[in-house]
Amino acid sequence: MDKKVILISIDGMRPDGLKQCGNPYVSQLEKICSYSYNEQTVSPSVTFPCHFSMTHSVTPQRHGILSNTYVPQVRPVSGIFERIVNSGGVSAMFYGWEPLRDISCPGALKYSTYINAYTGESVDTLLTDEAEKIIENAKPDFVFLYMVDTDEKGGHDNGWMSEEYLRRVSIAIDNSKRMIEKFGDEYSVIITADHGGHDRSHGSELPEDMTVPVFCFGPDFEKGKELENVSILDITPTIADVMGIGFDPDWEGKSLVNNL
Repeated sequence: MDKKVILISIDGMRPDGLKQCGNPYVSQLEKICSYSYNEQTVSPSVTFPCHFSMTHSVTPQRHGILSNTYVPQVRPVSGIFERIVNSGGVSAMFYGWEPLRDISCPGALKYSTYINAYTGESVDTLLTDEAEKIIENAKPDFVFLYMVDTDEKGGHDNGWMSEEYLRRVSIAIDNSKRMIEKFGDEYSVIITADHGGHDRSHGSELPEDMTVPVFCFGPDFEKGKELENVSILDITPTIADVMGIGFDPDWEGKSLVNNL
């Protein structure tokens, strides 16, 4: 691997929720990252289809997963985990929603930790703790850290843009800050979301559901640059570009490195 990458997905994080959560590190992210508050996700804006698109760079209409239930692809596309292991790399995944395990195929992960979303006050912090331990001890080439509290305990339990939702977003940003400050010299870090939300739901094509933020930190990304025309399909090609492992010809997104 040329370089290492940490991908952080903060489930259900809306751009306006990020801006209004009150965490001062958000303004710092704008200074040290290339970023967009207008990244577009895929339809249906549902957790599993969105993450499968995020990690495989094709739409749900292409990979065939239209709900939170996994179904095998009719015409399989290699995702970022498979691309990395086939290139001799090592991946790790930390997640708080069990069905997400199926975004990688068997054998693609060397390290994997699942913690139920209702374990403790903040499962996102527990997952970040576990990721920190593995990164310190094993230095995997690719780390996927998925945070669920914003969606589950914030949006669905209390409503998007509620006080509790904004508090959960701020906790997720604190955890992201820890990853950048501790490992930013060794890893590029991409922070994004799968979808937004409205009221206590998501899945529609409303802008509140379809629009998410993205921040790209590392030497391949211009600091303070606001990116344009960004899609969730661009995440996997960007990771592959940074890591120097080439693109799958079926991928539909573009590398955000090319926006420099």
